[in-house]
Amino acid sequence: MGKTYGYIRVSSKDQNIARQLAALEQFHLKKRCIFVDKMSGKDFNRPSYLRLMKKIREGDLIIIKSIDRLGRNYDEIIEQWRYITKERKADIRVLDMPLLDTTLSKDILGTFIADLVLQVLSFCAHEERSNIKQRQKEGIAAARKRGVQFGRRPIVLPDEFSNIVQAFESKQISEEEAIHQLCMSRTSFYKYKKAFHQ
Repeated sequence: MGKTYGYIRVSSKDQNIARQLAALEQFHLKKRCIFVDKMSGKDFNRPSYLRLMKKIREGDLIIIKSIDRLGRNYDEIIEQWRYITKERKADIRVLDMPLLDTTLSKDILGTFIADLVLQVLSFCAHEERSNIKQRQKEGIAAARKRGVQFGRRPIVLPDEFSNIVQAFESKQISEEEAIHQLCMSRTSFYKYKKAFHQ
């Protein structure tokens, strides 16, 4: 009998994993057997996922809440599924989709149905990711039309900046005086002085 592992993924550090953890509770997994990534599902270059892949052996079982927790890239989900089930000879159980449970039916029909469902769901996950990106793009474009500015606001330099820089460069005032008069840090002073001359 192989080991059972849980895999959890959320897209960002501030998202909650409680719902996925609750779904795994029925399997009484030890904490060290649950692998959590808090990052995008665009690819599989995730620290906890990669650690899990090093651990799994033939006959082990990986449990995930839903297929999009595994990933959102259609081709890569299919490739990882093949890698886990065919190369590593481990099983996968997707709790939200009972047909995606390789422990249930190892015959040709069972494998065919699981592969078919996987292809459809992986495609849906991929499309959803594309739709999210499109919605973000449209949202940014609409916000820009309304005059919303993105990124840092440009620093507005004091009116006397050029006079103070000239006075400093001609040694009429010290560096300390120039910085004090402009109310900025030494780093900022030299940064904006450099930009001023370009």
